[in-house]
Amino acid sequence: MKCEQIREKSADYLAGELDEKSLSEVRAHLADCPACREELESLSAIWTKLGVLPKEQPSGSLRIRFYEMLEAYKKGTEKDRDKISLGQTLSYWFGRLMPRRPAYQIALSLILIAAGLGGGFLLSVRSRSAARTEVTGLRGEVDDMRRIVAVSLLKQASPSERLMGVSWSARIDRPGDEIIQTLLETLNRDPNVNVRLAAVDALYLFYDHPEVKAGLIHSLAGQTSPLVQLSLINLLVEIRERRAVEALERLIQDEKLNPKVKKRAELGLTQLS
Repeated sequence: MKCEQIREKSADYLAGELDEKSLSEVRAHLADCPACREELESLSAIWTKLGVLPKEQPSGSLRIRFYEMLEAYKKGTEKDRDKISLGQTLSYWFGRLMPRRPAYQIALSLILIAAGLGGGFLLSVRSRSAARTEVTGLRGEVDDMRRIVAVSLLKQASPSERLMGVSWSARIDRPGDEIIQTLLETLNRDPNVNVRLAAVDALYLFYDHPEVKAGLIHSLAGQTSPLVQLSLINLLVEIRERRAVEALERLIQDEKLNPKVKKRAELGLTQLS
């Protein structure tokens, strides 16, 4: 069994839903693969933490809202009975007002059809607007959940958990200042190079945020890993950030700078000039 197959079965493994054959194959692979074993241990720890989250309790206003809804339902039922009586009355008067000549009847019917189509169109527009509002609210709630998970994971001791936190942050539609600051701190201070590289990739998704471009330029001067330096230079050149010219010039003047980084910085200066 390959590592990719192990990742696909990891959720079922943790939930205890694998059959005997698959379970034996997964255990055999984990015994010989330290990378998969470490990743599964990290997922197991997260799984455990999610399992002990407190259950959300209904608010004290739930009972009040229930009785308000019940009262509204009763009033709606009374209105329906009134509508039936009103409908019979209108039907009687409509029959008396209906023109007797066929040509007039056809003209009136066309007018009523046009009015009905117009009213239906207006109701459809309002319905779509309400649906869009509801979807927007749901997206906001999902973003809040992802934001909480991302920040929590980015503060963990395990590099694999912090990598997962960066991955969660990249799924947020509107990151907000908290996520941006956390990603920049991860880029500047995380001891793991892979986590810092992942933070660069995540910040690329939010480079339009006012603080991101300035944070990337500032971070370039403090990085010591050639891989992270190259990744930052590539990003700054790709987003055409001309304010990075001065930072690149200072970087080139560093005598201890990696030759490949120096060459890429010089090319970046040419591209941004």
